[in-house]
Amino acid sequence: MLMELTKVRVYFAGICSLIVTVGVARFSYSLLLPIMQDNAGLTEIGGSWLATTNFMGYMFGVLLAANLHNLHYKYNLHRIYLILSVVTSALMVITTDIVIWSVLRFIAGVCASGGFIIASGLILKWLVKNNHRAELGVHFSGAGVSIIVTSLLVEMMVVMSADWQQQWLALTVMAVIFSIPAWLWIPHPFVDGQIDSDIKDNPPTKTFKSLMMLSYFCAGYGYVVSSTFIVDIVEDIEGLQGLGGFAFLLVGVAAMPAPFIWDRIARSTGYLKALIAAYILQAIGILLPVFSDSAAVIILSVLLFGGTFIACVSLVLTMAGKFYPSNPAKFMGTMTLAYGAAQIIAPISTGYLTEAFGSYDIGLSLSAAVVIVGAIFLYRLLNNKINVEAKVLVN
Repeated sequence: MLMELTKVRVYFAGICSLIVTVGVARFSYSLLLPIMQDNAGLTEIGGSWLATTNFMGYMFGVLLAANLHNLHYKYNLHRIYLILSVVTSALMVITTDIVIWSVLRFIAGVCASGGFIIASGLILKWLVKNNHRAELGVHFSGAGVSIIVTSLLVEMMVVMSADWQQQWLALTVMAVIFSIPAWLWIPHPFVDGQIDSDIKDNPPTKTFKSLMMLSYFCAGYGYVVSSTFIVDIVEDIEGLQGLGGFAFLLVGVAAMPAPFIWDRIARSTGYLKALIAAYILQAIGILLPVFSDSAAVIILSVLLFGGTFIACVSLVLTMAGKFYPSNPAKFMGTMTLAYGAAQIIAPISTGYLTEAFGSYDIGLSLSAAVVIVGAIFLYRLLNNKINVEAKVLVN
């Protein structure tokens, strides 16, 4: 009973970490993008550059996590990221200078790696050590929760006629509240003063790694276009103005149970088949607004996107734990470098395409095509059985 309560506490800490380092430090920007464009002089290109600098920061954070092998240092770094997530959100209100905003968004991006990479690695290691199923579905449901709570807060502040600065301050207060359990209950990697040495790694082949990285790059491209611009896309549709925040809320509603569902799909079909299905559904969700701007189609689009993007992350990073249970963040970092590289390229390219063609259609079409290419890489892994040395992913 005590162990189950501890497990719940660990999972809750992970969810709180994602709310702070991902929900506030990352996803809230998508919600505030139209508001800042209307009231703070932020342009389409400026908004795209801020998104890009945020993902550049995330990339740097992933590089740091991947090359930092001391788990005690990672544990303390996660705590630093909680503090910086709060500080960078608060400082957004002091200026409208695009350079200062870029610096703050870069630092916030670094912090996002704390929830996605470091916290998930510490939790996965704790699960393995304590003989629990090595799955991160519960933890990554926190990404959906973070979208829901930030969306609800922003919508509540809109009803109260809050300006963009008050919005950022409200998000800062929320980050402070959720930082407390994340600070206290994320499990320390040391057990009785020692780092576990009895856990054996099962590394995949170099070919497997290469194809998985290419595939995950494609998933990152698809994810970042929709996650960054979904609110603005909805706000630009005639008849749906004012519903961008609601659309983002639906993304969170779909994302919250998705990791649980896809964990169970992967148990019965294997991780690669589950990932292929998630990629295809994500591409369909991205592409739907190109063909129709009806409310029903937009709702289906955001639900498909929300139900798949976090599944791709959860499944791939759970695989990391199966390959490297002694230090899951090692492979997590390697894979996320590919994911993060796409996140640097995609926002700015989409911003320029949108400005050039007057709509998001070309950017969304390109994004969906890239995701399908990622599914093809996965199919090659499955079809050619390159994953023979990684059988755990098939059954």
